[in-house]
Amino acid sequence: MENKRLSQKPGSSRQKKVAVINDMTGFGRCALAVALPVISKLKVQCCPVPTAILSNHTAYPSCYFDDYTEHMEAYIGEWKKLDLTFDGIGTGFLGSRRQIAIVKEFIQNFCREDTIVMVDPIMGDNGKAYATYTKDMCAEMKLLAACGDIVTPNVTEGCILADMPYHEGTWKEGELLFMAERIAETGPGKVVITGIPQGSYIGNFCYDKTDGKGSTKYVLKRTKQVGASRCGTGDIFSSIILADAVNKVELEQSVKRAADFIKDCIRESIRMEVPLTDGVCFEEVLHRLKV
Repeated sequence: MENKRLSQKPGSSRQKKVAVINDMTGFGRCALAVALPVISKLKVQCCPVPTAILSNHTAYPSCYFDDYTEHMEAYIGEWKKLDLTFDGIGTGFLGSRRQIAIVKEFIQNFCREDTIVMVDPIMGDNGKAYATYTKDMCAEMKLLAACGDIVTPNVTEGCILADMPYHEGTWKEGELLFMAERIAETGPGKVVITGIPQGSYIGNFCYDKTDGKGSTKYVLKRTKQVGASRCGTGDIFSSIILADAVNKVELEQSVKRAADFIKDCIRESIRMEVPLTDGVCFEEVLHRLKV
């Protein structure tokens, strides 16, 4: 994509704002329902662009689902009339090639030169792409990820983006570095490979080639695993990374505190006996997030 950045200078004293493109799920603590409070707590205005409306997420036995694709362009068109731009743009789950195309156009229309674009390329998990993510859809997501400044795939999604085979078991640091380098070659300066199983730990691999000194930094950050996997933790993670990025928090520091915050959320959810499908009761510990 050419000329994605608009050369408009931001005011130095105004509040920062980000656009988050994701679905709105009423129950289950995920997507926009998580992004709005978490990003707001970090003193950044969160402006949602809904891709779908769900009564609850799809891990429950049934849900009401309203695809918002047909309304997205009209919705975004009103923002064009307001001549909006954003300090950051974040993307979550996208359900079709058309939605990906709309998001690419959104980036072209609403970026300034200094806007940070974060793509969470939600395509699959546990070594398999989701049913909706055909080869064509995965190819389109690769093109969208190339438009990002920060990309936050899990290991499965990292393999898809880097054209690498997936394997079970422990991932070595050299493999993760190769994966991050392959992804970064397409455009993103920062890559965070998330949720890497490391025995009794969970790892996040941070890769940063944008320190301005011509060198590349990378590190595998490990956090002791607590409890079972829960819905919405990836959305909390990406929300913190996006808000921190526009607040100019260093990537490695941001990843560590996002992982620590999620661990606190899970501990509190276990204490309160919150069902796994209900996500994490982040509300109980939200006060611990500081700018």
